Amino acid sequence: MLEKLAQPRNQALHRTKLATALAGIRGASLLPRFITTMPGTSHQGDLPPLTTSHTQLANQLESIVRELAGPLAGRNQFRPPLLARCEEFLTAQLAHTGLRVTRQEYTSHGERVANLEVELPGTTKRDEIIIIGAHYDAVELKPQFGLCPAANDNGSGVACTIALAHRAAARANAGKPHARTLRFTLWANEEPPFFWTEQMGSLVYAKAARARNDNIVGMLTPETIGCYLHHEGSQRYPLKPLFKPFYPSKGNFIAFMGMSEAKHLITQSVATFRERAAFPSIGAGLPAIIPHVGASDHWSFWRVGYHALMITDTAPYRYNFYHTNEDIPENMNFPDFARVTEGLDHVVTHLANAPTLTA
Repeated sequence: MLEKLAQPRNQALHRTKLATALAGIRGASLLPRFITTMPGTSHQGDLPPLTTSHTQLANQLESIVRELAGPLAGRNQFRPPLLARCEEFLTAQLAHTGLRVTRQEYTSHGERVANLEVELPGTTKRDEIIIIGAHYDAVELKPQFGLCPAANDNGSGVACTIALAHRAAARANAGKPHARTLRFTLWANEEPPFFWTEQMGSLVYAKAARARNDNIVGMLTPETIGCYLHHEGSQRYPLKPLFKPFYPSKGNFIAFMGMSEAKHLITQSVATFRERAAFPSIGAGLPAIIPHVGASDHWSFWRVGYHALMITDTAPYRYNFYHTNEDIPENMNFPDFARVTEGLDHVVTHLANAPTLTA
């Protein structure tokens, strides 16, 4: 039987009542400070025309997502042969960067699973490490619902991570190396029943990194980032009375979310994204007790003391096919997904080369 880990004192359960959520904040009146103090200005109005780069990137992202959501639908440790084929596919995709793919294997309830990684060594700040990573497993549905294709959750995050790895490697090969070391990682076992347990792939990875004293100065996880809706009322929020006055009603933005401790990392990321990408964005460094704030692999790094953030389309608060058998590529918006991924490439480049990442 899998057991949830004992939570740190400032960690609430993923689903929590309003009264419980507010208990960890010094009064609800402080919430606006957490969610509105982001640098720069979010893009407003019509989006500019797609560039050739956007179109090519959209095709790359869609190709990866369709493979994951088609032949590899239902990929998780409950289907070992399928999971093995998924690992082979992802290993090949990462190997196309020209970098060596390493595997971190571990045993999860009698099954061998693996985290996959490529590393691009830095130059002047080589000992400082930036992690960009996503989970590649699919949620297990009840038998009557069949397999979850897991296109958006989290084929989108996997495709984004792979695309960012390719771009970073291409820059290095073109004589534009990064000051800090970049690691692009794909993790097993984020979905239930492994979420927030010792078998969660990103937690296995983060604990090993901490044991080695790896100097991870920032971690970013793209989590369900392929749904963008441009009609009023398409965006929902947890704790609706508190969030709704400050955030958009259209689900057409990308969100940079994390725990309060990582606010400096969030603000630098949002500032760069807003400067370089003509696409709506929000950001927030929130107390961990707020619902959804710790609902991805960044939680694992926060738990062991690293600064980490989640980049998301907000998943169940926008995407009506979250954790269903209709999580398919046809329900995603690949042109906007490409715009976001290109913006994140600028964020990664900034974080890899900024003079400092401290508050």
